[in-house]
Amino acid sequence: MNVTPKLLLPLALTLAIAACSKPAEENAAPAADAATPAAAEQTTTPAADAAAAAPAEAVRIASGTYKLDPSHTDVLAQWSHFGYSNPTAHFGNAEGTLVYDAEDVTKSTVEVKLPLSGLNSFTAKFDEHLKSADFFDAAKFPAATFKSTQVESAGTNKLTVTGDLTIKDQTKPVTLDVTINGGGEHPMAKVPAAGFDASTTIKRSDFGVGAYAPNVSDEVKIRITTEATGEKPAA
Repeated sequence: MNVTPKLLLPLALTLAIAACSKPAEENAAPAADAATPAAAEQTTTPAADAAAAAPAEAVRIASGTYKLDPSHTDVLAQWSHFGYSNPTAHFGNAEGTLVYDAEDVTKSTVEVKLPLSGLNSFTAKFDEHLKSADFFDAAKFPAATFKSTQVESAGTNKLTVTGDLTIKDQTKPVTLDVTINGGGEHPMAKVPAAGFDASTTIKRSDFGVGAYAPNVSDEVKIRITTEATGEKPAA
């Protein structure tokens, strides 16, 4: 009769210690969990907010006359084909002159010529069709041209350029949304340089190239990227 109490006493003490210690662990864990998000928020949110609030640095381009670099100028047209695909065609061999006025950007001008000899859809047979009388009639109208009529600032490193686009001797006003990518001395050529991206949407039927519309979309998205270089400053 004396053996059982001796065995039960240590067991009871063990259970009591475990019961007392377990709630403390459970109470500590939620506190740690609650502290973690707050700590994470304190360390990440201010930095993210500061980065988002930082204004973009304005790109500086020296005033002067620049020539477009055809090797680094691409004019890309994209349209919908029956709603099934969105093919593209590239206009290469661009020729052009940019006059940039850093003091008064509204005095800037741009003039571009796109020889249709540089038209490339990456499919030779389709290139022939695009250059045929169904579309550009390149034998009769060998180039498209753009000449600006107005340049305006549209915010930091942004411009709005309006001008006359001529295709097949039909001229219509077009507005380009322009982003200034960079400006300064070209690292290799050691001459003033400037770079831009631009985009617009036109209706090809406005220029006499509306065959197969609307099955082939009348609206064509135009995307442009270009570099231009100026003359080396006098010593």
